[in-house]
Amino acid sequence: MRRTKKIGHVIAVDMGYGHLRAAYNLSDISKGEVASVNTYRGIPEKDKIIWDQSRQFYEFVSRFKKVPFFGEKVFGWFDKFQAIEPYYPYRDLSKPSIQLSQTLKLIRKRKWGDGFVKKFNKDKIPLVNTFFVSAYMAEEHGFENDIYLNVCDADISRAWAMDKASISKIKYFVPTERAQSRLKMYGVPAENIYYTGFPLPKENTGSKRLTIAKKDLGLRLPNLDPEKRYIKRYRRTIEKYIDGHLKAKSDHILTIMFAVGGAGAQRETGIKIVKALQREIIEQKIKIILVAGIHNDVSKYFRQEVCNLGLRGQINKGVEIIFAEGKPKYFQAFNKALHQTDILWTKPSELSFYVGLGIPIIMTEPLGSQELCNRGWLERINAGIRQKEIAYTSEWLFEWLNKGILAEAAMEGFIGAPNLGTYKIEEVVNKNFKTPKISK
Repeated sequence: MRRTKKIGHVIAVDMGYGHLRAAYNLSDISKGEVASVNTYRGIPEKDKIIWDQSRQFYEFVSRFKKVPFFGEKVFGWFDKFQAIEPYYPYRDLSKPSIQLSQTLKLIRKRKWGDGFVKKFNKDKIPLVNTFFVSAYMAEEHGFENDIYLNVCDADISRAWAMDKASISKIKYFVPTERAQSRLKMYGVPAENIYYTGFPLPKENTGSKRLTIAKKDLGLRLPNLDPEKRYIKRYRRTIEKYIDGHLKAKSDHILTIMFAVGGAGAQRETGIKIVKALQREIIEQKIKIILVAGIHNDVSKYFRQEVCNLGLRGQINKGVEIIFAEGKPKYFQAFNKALHQTDILWTKPSELSFYVGLGIPIIMTEPLGSQELCNRGWLERINAGIRQKEIAYTSEWLFEWLNKGILAEAAMEGFIGAPNLGTYKIEEVVNKNFKTPKISK
């Protein structure tokens, strides 16, 4: 595999997993480690205070949503603040939103991010951002090279384009055609938008021929279609798309991965799933991977509750818990576990785009406007299915398996979702890069 040129700085925001996950997958083009605009070494105290307040508010609202009555109302107000306007009818949506105006006011009036731009301007190389704030800081404070912004959802609010988007130098990488059209409504010129797909991890896609993804899918389908209903009907199509990697039998038992969000919400759902499937776990018919991410409190909660269910002996066997100190190690462990994951059970976050690896998604309730749009996108391409009542998982899940419904979802995601985003983004950055002139 040809070595990727490290010609840019990849910048994320350390707030949840979505923006950092995308940045981690683009780390091959990053000069040095992926940086977080809110935690990078040397960040001015004035900037750090603003970022800390934003992060604390975000995590508070995410957790507070579970509080009866008041939680829904508070989250509804917060979500309205960052709402995505209805898509139809087509119209001019270039007028800045309140969220955008307040963000730009902090950048322009309080010089938020000027230290960040000075630090990363020194190398005279492109800036690849996975969150809009750092891209706006770069433009407003005079970043000299190309500025790219990677979109992490199927549809986006007005906050994702500058107030005068038609004359902005920011170039976009988008995961869906809907996001592409939306940016045009916000005034972004068509030539500044690249439809690439979400950047998926190379350790799971393999080369541009998707060698690893095809191999994993070939071992996943037998578990998703034990009665061979889907496989018998569409074998020729399957073989066409995965190049003969379809196996008669998998090398692992049926495995479900349940992933909580960056704020640690929905942890109780993971335990409800284990409880609903505990008989199948004991009988070694199924394995559950509970993803705690970097939250040790969530990891401890999972471990304690699994023990309370009488499944202490199944820890690291029928029930695996993924926890890591730090997000890079977590992403590495997560991607490794995906190789033998048959079903991803999660909210429709940025992980929605992982259906491009041929992994069907069972969706929990969405959290906010962006996730509602992600859910709609998953349903449109037939790669994601809403969860039913968890207490009866052993009934509806195995019905879906026996009918080949989840095998179909796996193939629809692999065929219908863009899965070469990482490579396409690298190609654009390399193609547009101009070596800076060295002054004499």
